[in-house]
Amino acid sequence: MRSKFDEQLAELNKEMIDMGMMIERSISKAIEALNNKDEAMAKEIMDGDSRIDQAQKKIENICFNLLIQQQPVASDLRTITAAMKMVTDMERIGDHAADISEMTIFMGKNSNVDEFEHIRRMASETVYMLNHSVEAYVEKNRAKAREVIEHDDVVDGLFDDVKKDIINMIRSNPTEGEEVTDLIMVAKYFERIGDHATNIAEWVIFALKKTED
Repeated sequence: MRSKFDEQLAELNKEMIDMGMMIERSISKAIEALNNKDEAMAKEIMDGDSRIDQAQKKIENICFNLLIQQQPVASDLRTITAAMKMVTDMERIGDHAADISEMTIFMGKNSNVDEFEHIRRMASETVYMLNHSVEAYVEKNRAKAREVIEHDDVVDGLFDDVKKDIINMIRSNPTEGEEVTDLIMVAKYFERIGDHATNIAEWVIFALKKTED
């Protein structure tokens, strides 16, 4: 019975890793489309969001089967609970990649994102957080998870900088107000991605507490 349970746990781990790689690719491509004003790539990301939703449902089904069909001990429950919580945040990151892509299409070639260094830095920092939160899960690395949590302050600080940049630009050129306010929505999506990466890292730490039980 335990060997079957361990096989299902191994399947859960594989699916979690695959979904993590999927959302990493999605957000990286969303950033590329944003920077290059590539509407075709942005549409591709939006169309592919359903695959992330399907991956979430598959993982949730594995978790439910583990809970219903097996008899997990306390440490196993931590792992399963953490996976169910993490996959929700991962799915939301996929949604935000689609949201950013939608804004890329809406702004079109008139986007002036290249004038906002702080947005580009936010994009880079959120990818860093996402990559490291997934790596922390794969490596069972508590220290790396804590690093992700601490790094969220960097993204929050950059978001404040973006808001200041936009206020200054509107003051100097009010006619561009509508265009730059679109970009604050993009920055907000990056800020939320940082929050979700932080949540993933926190659930990694929760799951790893089983070694201390």
